Amino acid sequence: MAQPPKRESWGSKIGIILAVAGSAVGLGNFLRFPVQAATNGGGAFMIPYFISLFLLGIPLMWIEWAIGRHGGVHGHSTAPGMLQRLWKSRLAKYFGVIGIFGPVVIFVYYTYVESWLLGYSFYSLTGVLAGIHDQYHMAQFLSNYQSSMQMNLAFFIITFAINMAIIFRGVSKGIEVLCKIAMPTLFLFALIIMFRVFTLGVPDVAHPEWNILNGFGFLWNPDFSALLNAKTWLAAAGQIFFTLSVGIGVILTYSSYLKKGDDIALSGLSAASTNEFAEVILGGSIVIPLAFAFFGPIGIKEIAGSGAFNLGFVTMPLIFSKISLGALFSFMWFFLLFLAGVTSSVSLIEPAVAFVKDDFEFSRVKAATIVTIVAFLLCLPAIFFLGNGVVDELDFWGGTFCLVLFGTIEAILFAWVFGIDRAWEEIHHGAQLNIPKVYKWIIRYVTPSFLLVILFSWFFQQGIDTIMMKGVSPSNIPYIIGTRIGLLALFVALAIFVRIALKRREK
Repeated sequence: MAQPPKRESWGSKIGIILAVAGSAVGLGNFLRFPVQAATNGGGAFMIPYFISLFLLGIPLMWIEWAIGRHGGVHGHSTAPGMLQRLWKSRLAKYFGVIGIFGPVVIFVYYTYVESWLLGYSFYSLTGVLAGIHDQYHMAQFLSNYQSSMQMNLAFFIITFAINMAIIFRGVSKGIEVLCKIAMPTLFLFALIIMFRVFTLGVPDVAHPEWNILNGFGFLWNPDFSALLNAKTWLAAAGQIFFTLSVGIGVILTYSSYLKKGDDIALSGLSAASTNEFAEVILGGSIVIPLAFAFFGPIGIKEIAGSGAFNLGFVTMPLIFSKISLGALFSFMWFFLLFLAGVTSSVSLIEPAVAFVKDDFEFSRVKAATIVTIVAFLLCLPAIFFLGNGVVDELDFWGGTFCLVLFGTIEAILFAWVFGIDRAWEEIHHGAQLNIPKVYKWIIRYVTPSFLLVILFSWFFQQGIDTIMMKGVSPSNIPYIIGTRIGLLALFVALAIFVRIALKRREK
């Protein structure tokens, strides 16, 4: 049997914590979370949110850290080899393909949206956004930006190059250094903006009731009737699932760079706590209260209902254009989101690089070069066919379906096939935290059941309509079909390479 190649490792404990937290902290913390809370019962939303955190998010996070470290000790950096370690079946490695496929699919559109944040950071500093004073023209600017290939490609190429330059430098000198700089910076910017929100006062003297305090009231006043709606519980579980970056395959690769005796119980909890601080404290203190203070109770309902994307790229720059030093605060806003995006996107492409590097015994430079070329080509359809439903299709399969499916597979294999006793021992090996024993029962029974409920509920509520292209414009159907054919080809190609790689290891 071939000896596994020498593997990379993290330079410090804080490095892995910030890297995993950086993977999780993104647009969802500052945009998706407050919109979900505002439209699903306000303060009452936090009841199913925290229940989901303790029964789904944290257990699945420990599961992924444990699987990743266990696989890394045996020379595996990605899901195919790791799952085969848990389950001695030829099917295991093909289930593991999802852990490479999903992150790559998310990367090819996430990096494109990330480049808009860099572009908006530039237009904030140059004062362009500060010169737009109404919602119609701000929305028009976004539309013009998206349709202008000259602006699009320039900022995309810069963003893509930044991502790959970090990947070329490796785990400790690239990703870890990035997260040690980016995470404190984005937290600093968020705290400065939050302080400005708290000291805003009353923007419109004609409406003294439009103030920050009432903005917090709009967001956090509980509507307990929402708890009787299954949609609220699914929304909370979905938010936890996506915000902790579980079910993607990223944590598996990051934790594979740990040593056998490295702690995962406390480190994993620290990374999750950092993400929750960004989401609940910072994300819940900026956009909704700020929007309420400028647009009032009627306007904020329309804004929250229009979605996180409109809130971030239209409403927020419009608000900043109305306050003193608005250009500076607008830059901080978009640049902190850009930094959050970069720490996430490098984590998405790292599993593919790690797979090529470790399983084919290539140097990091050679592996990163191959992945760079392939990833750049895969990004082009998202750029050129944005208006034809391609990005939505990529988000459905990579950012929703694969996450829920892969998380369910991981939980079942770890608790039931690998065995809960071995699993519990693996989590506690080298642990600096004694996890309450009730979590042994939760990991075995509650988390897999919770995931199956989410998977089937989501599938029947949303999945079937999306698969059948219900409500899709007839002109977009050829593009969607083409995207699905391309995704299927990508999955099959990855499955073939996984089979070849694991066959090589057996020789």
